[in-house]
Amino acid sequence: MLPKKKYTIDITSTDSPQRIDRLLAAQFPQLSRSFIQKLIHQDLVLVNGKPVKASYRPEAGDKIEIYIPPQQNTEVTPESIPLNIVYEDEHLLVVDKPAGMVVHPGAGVWQGTLVNALLAYCGKLSGVGGRLRPGIVHRLDKNTSGLLVVARNDITHHALQRQFAEKSVKREYRALVWGKLTPEEGILETFVNRSKSDRKKFVVAPSGKPAITHYRVEEYFSFLTLVRIRLETGRTHQIRVHFNYLHHPIFGDPEYSVRNKQINRLSSLSQKKNAVYWLKIMPRQALHAFSLGFLHPMRNEWLEFESPLPNDFKNLMSAIRKYEDEL
Repeated sequence: MLPKKKYTIDITSTDSPQRIDRLLAAQFPQLSRSFIQKLIHQDLVLVNGKPVKASYRPEAGDKIEIYIPPQQNTEVTPESIPLNIVYEDEHLLVVDKPAGMVVHPGAGVWQGTLVNALLAYCGKLSGVGGRLRPGIVHRLDKNTSGLLVVARNDITHHALQRQFAEKSVKREYRALVWGKLTPEEGILETFVNRSKSDRKKFVVAPSGKPAITHYRVEEYFSFLTLVRIRLETGRTHQIRVHFNYLHHPIFGDPEYSVRNKQINRLSSLSQKKNAVYWLKIMPRQALHAFSLGFLHPMRNEWLEFESPLPNDFKNLMSAIRKYEDEL
């Protein structure tokens, strides 16, 4: 592994103190302020040997150390990974992504992604998304399974992007959530923003990007609910954030659902034991993008696809229904 570059600044006076991210952006004009903020969030900027927040204002006598990681190789290597291609033509593909697969390289993941697999399968994809996201029009979280449309050329990519922006694409999910969700139908319309306490998570906030989620209950169980969800917008982690906000987090979600907390809320030992067992069956969020519909950009033809529940989700539902039948 290549060593990080280290820079040191000694603060001798602070006649007009300013935030450390602004100070460093002025000291290192070759680095953007957003890049410096990322270094700060990754604890790669130390003041007197300790990490600080971007809002910290250095004082006289402070010693600032900046560690800049070596530049990553951003070439994406094609990999022969099996894909479940639901539909394809010369313009686009529809792929049924398995849980556990990252959509595109980045954040330390450079192999085994959907893009790696697509490049090996197709050879060439749309370049609109850049080198790391060729062909990628929209995304699913790593541990969410289901349908994605991929563009093979730029014209198709731009046309599909317009449909997503105009909210004319049909995207439906099935999810299992904790508790008995009421009312049986509803619309969640909020702002979603990055969490201030955990940069990897998102929360409902007073400001941010608008997020709209429609839902309808399909089936109630003793302490879980099967829900059909339609997305009007597609914010990062939107479904998971919205149902966590309702206090009905997605079953199995390792980031937005505190598992022990949910189990401890159950009323009987039998429920608790079965919940522990079901979480072993479903070690990821019980969320599946089962339906995708859009207008084919070149043929002006409406296409719609459905994906059955994957095996882990099916096994989970079978175990739940067996428990319910024995009550």
